[in-house]
Amino acid sequence: MPKNKGKGGKNRKRGKNEADDEKRELVFKEDGQEYAQVLRMLGNGRCEAMCIDGVKRLCHIRGKMHKKVWIAAGDIILVGLRDYQDDKADVILKYMPDEARLLKAYSELPENTRLNEGIAGGLDEEDEGPGDDYIEFEDEDINKL
Repeated sequence: MPKNKGKGGKNRKRGKNEADDEKRELVFKEDGQEYAQVLRMLGNGRCEAMCIDGVKRLCHIRGKMHKKVWIAAGDIILVGLRDYQDDKADVILKYMPDEARLLKAYSELPENTRLNEGIAGGLDEEDEGPGDDYIEFEDEDINKL
């Protein structure tokens, strides 16, 4: 029988998610960095994001965040720009929803940025009226089926 030489198994690797509860200081962008909103996840630690400067970039999630910080479409992130590749960037930080609202209040993010929508900004929904998504059937229609 093989001996267990490691420090634990699958459950140890999962660990405790202690970062959710603690409040952290709001991080603003510096030179060489930009705010972005995730358009879609591509897999393999990559995502497509629309930066605030209007450029769509392919972003790579750094190893420290990989499998620890979950990024979804619509999230506000801080990316580090590359000097040698303008169409690629590296994800440095994911902002929590309340931090993203604070960034918008401090006018770091433009007013037209849509937060907490799941699908990134720029996609407009024409019909937001109630009842548009439902089809009402009469009793006679159901009997015909």
